[in-house]
Amino acid sequence: LLSPQELRSGRFWRGVLVEVVATLIFVGVVLGASAAPGLLAPALAGGLAAGGLVCSLGGPQANPALTLALLCTRKLSALRGAVGVLAQCAGATLASAAAHAALLDDTSLVTRVSAVGTAGTALAWETFATFQLALTAFATAEHAAPQAGLALGSSVTAGALAAGPFSGGSMNPARSLGPAIVTGVWDDHWVSQGHPRVP
Repeated sequence: LLSPQELRSGRFWRGVLVEVVATLIFVGVVLGASAAPGLLAPALAGGLAAGGLVCSLGGPQANPALTLALLCTRKLSALRGAVGVLAQCAGATLASAAAHAALLDDTSLVTRVSAVGTAGTALAWETFATFQLALTAFATAEHAAPQAGLALGSSVTAGALAAGPFSGGSMNPARSLGPAIVTGVWDDHWVSQGHPRVP
């Protein structure tokens, strides 16, 4: 558990900064790729970014769904989890603001329920995709960075491609929250907040 003394430690705040930066990079890469038509570009960009972040920054969560899964399995204290989620949401919002300013058409930034199915179908696919991502994150937690990065990157890409036609394939509440805050578009936003309690 996190002690009050730990709040004054550089290690704790470095971890918070890593979550901000990692989420900013991940969401920025995905949003930039989302300007291209189709699902393939953002799915590949997200997978490559996730793999690279694991290898370069030591495995930040950069995803509130993964942070909540760690909380549910008691691998993270409530305070660490809460500060981590706030840091991730801040990073995602900064990336979304930059993308909003840079792109002429920001309609691709927001994850939406597609016409392929209902909101319930989108929630089911989003939950499944997030579950397989969390399972991969837990399974590779003790592996070396290159192997863990490849597994997580592949999981992000696979989940985005599978759930993308229905929900946008976010698998990351911060990735969906940032653009919603910046654009003010909240249509079916609750779908992208669906995630498993425990992998």
